[in-house]
Formats: sequence, structure tokens, C-alpha cells
Amino acid sequence: MRRVPDRPVLRVGTLNLASGRGRDGVVLPADRIGAALAGLDVDVLAVQETDAAQPRSGSADQPALVAAALGAADWRAAATVAGTPGPVRSWTPVDPPVLRGPGDPLPGPLYGIALVSRRPVLAWSVLPLGGGRARLPVRATDPRTGQARWWWIPDEPRVALAARLDGVTVVGTHLSFAPPTALRQLRALRRWAAALGGPVVVAGDLNLPGALPARLLGGVPLVREATFPGAEPRVQLDHLVSLGAEPAGPGSTVGLAVGDHRGLVAPVYG
Repeated sequence: MRRVPDRPVLRVGTLNLASGRGRDGVVLPADRIGAALAGLDVDVLAVQETDAAQPRSGSADQPALVAAALGAADWRAAATVAGTPGPVRSWTPVDPPVLRGPGDPLPGPLYGIALVSRRPVLAWSVLPLGGGRARLPVRATDPRTGQARWWWIPDEPRVALAARLDGVTVVGTHLSFAPPTALRQLRALRRWAAALGGPVVVAGDLNLPGALPARLLGGVPLVREATFPGAEPRVQLDHLVSLGAEPAGPGSTVGLAVGDHRGLVAPVYG
């Protein structure tokens, strides 16, 4: 009897890089970020909060750095902020997003998401999701006085980035911190994912808890574990949701020396 070849398995992951910050909140140098990611066994990784040419993170091109650490053949970064996001408003929103890949010039300080792949990517596509008017209270140091104070951080535009592979499409995103805006963005993402056709895995920091994102997407959660905060997770904000992609085994959280969330990894057939 002729043996039926094994079905290929794709390991999909997501990680909030937090601009390369370690567990102590200090940005790690590029070599330590690379070392923290080098052992991560994942074929496609959705990455949120990535810096590029930012003075605060050593002017590194973090999407390219992540791709190199994983041995990824291809990647795209979708930036929704020009300048440096933070307590002092020294940045401007970019909508539509700046889309870059290997070999593309870096026009200046950028911030956004990325999707990196070890597998050949047949097509890339992007969906601007807009932003909201909510503001997030954050306690941080005032660079003018050196004293800690509360700041109201405005929301930035959000985006979804899709990589179509042979057999499955992976969509990476980072939704708003304001739940009403995140819900609106998730509904737009659901319509877009349905139009992409074929099996889809949605990966990212969705800023919505527990089973809610999978239920609203009409999909199946591939991991059900708390991811935030990274040191002692209490709530699941990061998700891998299958929209027709068949699971190939259990998924899990991954504790890394970079980022302020736990990463997620799950295998699917594709």
C-alpha cells in the first residue's frame, strides 16, 4: 500500500514585543532581543509594538531583527505612527500605514506591527482599521522635570496585515485599548478575513479578554491561557483564532525575556 504523505504543519505565533523591553521595562539591545527570540520554534509570527529607527530602542529595525532571529525568509511591517509614541505628543498618525519589507528604505522613526514568515508568502495584503478618540491613563516620567506623573495617551490608528501561504492565511493585528473601538475593529476584521477566502488564523494582541474575540470572529480559539501581564498573567489579551484552519495539536503560552505579554504558539495544518 502506498503511504500517504504527512500533512504539513504550520506553527503560528504572536508576541507583543513592547518595543523590545525586557521584564524590567528597560529596552534590550538588539543582540539580546535576537537571543531571546532565537529559540522560538514558529513558522509565522505576528509581532506588535515594533520600533524602527527609534532612538529609544537604539535605532534598530525591530521587524527585520525579529525576522533574522527566527530565520524568516520574508516579512512585512505596517507602521501606523511616524515619530516616537509616548507620553509627550511627538508623533503623528499614519493612515494608510507605511508598509515595508526586506530591502525597503526606512524613512524615519516608525512604530506599528509586523508579520514574519519562514514559509514562502504568496501575497501580502493590509487593512487599515482606523483608531478611536479614547485616551489611556499611563504613569510615566516627565522628561522636562524628571518626575513621574499621569499622562493621557491618545489611541493611534490600527491595522491588520495578512500573509497568504500555500494552504492558510495568517492575519496579524493589534487592536485598540478602548473596548468599543476594539470591537468595531474586530467586526471589520471578521468581514475582511471572510473575503480573503480559505482557512485563516487571526493572531495578535486583540486587547479583548478570554473567549470574546473568538466568539465575535466566529472562530475557534487555539490557545486558552492568560497572557498579560507577562510575569504573572491574569487575563488573556493575546489570541490565536482559527477561521477554518484545522488544529494540528495543542497550543501554549511562551515566556520570553522580551515583551510585556506572554507569547502564544499553536500548530495548524497548512
